[in-house]
Amino acid sequence: MSDVLSKAEIESLIGTLSSEAEGTPVRRPTQSESRPQRTRGVVAYEVYDFRRPDKFSKEQLRTLQMINEGFGRLAGSSLAANLRMPVSFELVTLEQVPYEEYLRGISSSAFILLSLPPLQGQAVLEIEFPVAFSMVDRLLGGPGRPFARQIFTDIEAPLVRELVSHLCQCLVAAWEGLAAIEPKVDGIEVSSQFVQISPPSDIVISSLFEVRMEDTRGALSLCIPYTMLKGVTSRLSGNRWIAAGNRKQARKADSALDSMIRGVDVSCAIRMTPTPIRFEDFTKIQVGQVIPLNHKVDQDLILLVQGIPLHFGKMALDGSNLAFTVTTTPETGATTETTL
Repeated sequence: MSDVLSKAEIESLIGTLSSEAEGTPVRRPTQSESRPQRTRGVVAYEVYDFRRPDKFSKEQLRTLQMINEGFGRLAGSSLAANLRMPVSFELVTLEQVPYEEYLRGISSSAFILLSLPPLQGQAVLEIEFPVAFSMVDRLLGGPGRPFARQIFTDIEAPLVRELVSHLCQCLVAAWEGLAAIEPKVDGIEVSSQFVQISPPSDIVISSLFEVRMEDTRGALSLCIPYTMLKGVTSRLSGNRWIAAGNRKQARKADSALDSMIRGVDVSCAIRMTPTPIRFEDFTKIQVGQVIPLNHKVDQDLILLVQGIPLHFGKMALDGSNLAFTVTTTPETGATTETTL
C-alpha cells in the first residue's frame, strides 16, 4: 500500500479524532474506503542553492560554449604553426561557479592576468606547468619535454608572454561576434593567492580545456568574472549570435569582392548623338577640316563603361582639362554632382 494518504483517508482520520473527543462510536472505514482513490506520482524538482545563484541562463551558457569551442580550434591551429608540432585544444567543461571554488580546483599552474578592454575588470588564463614548460622547451629548440619546476626564469617568462599573445589573438577572433576586445597581459603569477580578480563568493565562468601535444597532456582554463561579462549578457542569445555570424560573413564577402575588383581596369567613353557621313566624304577628311555634328550644345552626353551606358552628363572644364559632369543616371534619374 502506498505511504501517501488519499483525501478520503485524511477526512476519515479527522472524523475519527473528532468522534473520540466527543465520546461517540467510531465508524471504521470499509475496505473500499481504505483503498487510496488516487496515488501521487514522483514530483520532479531541481536542486537550487540560494548561496550561489545562477547568473547565466542555459541559452547564454550554450552561446559561451560556442565561443570557447571556437577559441579552442583557433588556439590549436595557431600554436601548432608556432611550435611546429600537433597541438589540440578540447573544451572539457564550461560552468558558472564561485571564484573560491574555481581556485580550489587548481593545484600547480601558472596564472596569466588579462585585461579585456572595453570590458571592465580582469580575467585569468591558467596553464598547468607541464603544458607551459613543454611549449617553452619547444620554442627553445627542444623536443617539447616538460620541466619539473614551478617558476619561470628571465628567459622563459618572455617566451610565455609570446605564447599568451598568440592565444589572445585567437580570443579576439573568437569574441568578434560578441565584443571587440583588446586583450593585454597584466602579469604572470605562479601562486593562486596572488590572483584576486573577484571576491571569493562571486560567480565566474570557468572554461576548462584539455591540451594535447604529442606525449604531453595537461589542462588550460579561462576564468572570466560575471561582473566582467555583465555588460554583454544581452548579446549572448542564440539568435543574436547567429545574426552576428551572418553579418560577419557578409562583411567578409563584401571585403573580398571589393579587394578583387578594386584593381580591375575598365574603359570609359563619351558618346554624342551619331552624325551620318558618306564613306566618300570620310576618306577625304584632312587635318584642320571642321565636321558639323548633329549633337546640340544643351543636349546630354552618354557615359559608357565597358560599352554599357551608365550616366548622362555634360562637358565641362576642370582647370585646363576637359571633363565630364554626371547629371543623371538611366536607372534612377537621380541628379548627381560627380565630375569625371
